[in-house]
Amino acid sequence: MHGPEGDEKVAQMMRLRAHMKKIKHKIVVLSGKGGVGKSTVSVNLAVGLTQRGYRVGLLDTDIHGPNVAHMLGLDHQVMAIRENEIEPFEARPNLFVVSLALTGRPVDTAYIWRGPIKIALINQLMADTLWPDLDYLIIDSPPGTGDEPLTVCQLLNSSLSRGTVIVTTPQSVSVLDARRTIDFSKQLKMPILGLVENMAGYLNADGTILPLFGEGGGLAAAQELAVPFLGSIAMDPKAVKLSEEGKALLEQATGLRDSFDKVIDGIIAGLLI
Repeated sequence: MHGPEGDEKVAQMMRLRAHMKKIKHKIVVLSGKGGVGKSTVSVNLAVGLTQRGYRVGLLDTDIHGPNVAHMLGLDHQVMAIRENEIEPFEARPNLFVVSLALTGRPVDTAYIWRGPIKIALINQLMADTLWPDLDYLIIDSPPGTGDEPLTVCQLLNSSLSRGTVIVTTPQSVSVLDARRTIDFSKQLKMPILGLVENMAGYLNADGTILPLFGEGGGLAAAQELAVPFLGSIAMDPKAVKLSEEGKALLEQATGLRDSFDKVIDGIIAGLLI
C-alpha cells in the first residue's frame, strides 16, 4: 500500500517490532466464554511473576469491559498518552499496566465501537506502548475468538517466545468453549502453553475444596486435545473482598498459593521449551 496511510502502517509495524524486542516472553490469556475469571487469573499471574522477581507488563485488551485496573486499585489513575506514545502505569514495583480504564474517562463509560475501530485501537496499544525492558507481557483478552484476540495473536506472529493460556471452568459448556479457543490458537499457529481450570470448587476455611461445578472437565479436555494442563484453581471467598479493595489474591495470604505457583511453573517451563 502506497501513500500516507500505507506509510503510517509500515511505521506502526516498525514501532511494534521495536517495542516487542524489549519483552522476552508474551502470554495471551484467552477464554471461550465470559464469567470464567479470566481477568482474575491474568492479574494474579502478573502479580505472582513479579513476586518471583520478574518485570511484568499487563495489557488489558478487553475494550468493552476493562476490569484489570479496578482489580489493582487503579480506578482514578491515568497513564500518559502522547502521539504514538503510551506510557504504562506502574501499578506495583515492576508491574506495568496499560488499559482503556487508565485513559481518564469515567469508569462507567461505555465504548460502543465496531470492529474496525477496535482493531485500530489494538494495533495502537500493541505498537505504541513504551514498555520498559520486561521479562513477561501478559495480555488479557476479552472472551471468544473475535477481533481483539485475533488481532493480538496476529501481531505476535513474528515473536519467538509467545503462547496462549486458556481459562475454563469445570462445567461442560465452558469446557466446550475452551476447546474452540484451543482450536483458535492452533489455527493461528500460537503455541498453547496450557489450560487452567478456574473456579474448580470452593475453598473452605479448613483448606478442603467443595466441588461446586463438577470435577475434572478441564483435565479431561486437555488430555484429549493433547495440550498441557496447568492446574486447577478453586474459589477463595477472600477474592471478592480483595478485588473490591484493589488487591490481587496473591497479595494476601491464601490457600491457593500452591495452585497459582503450579500454573506459573507450567507457563515458565512452556515458554522455555
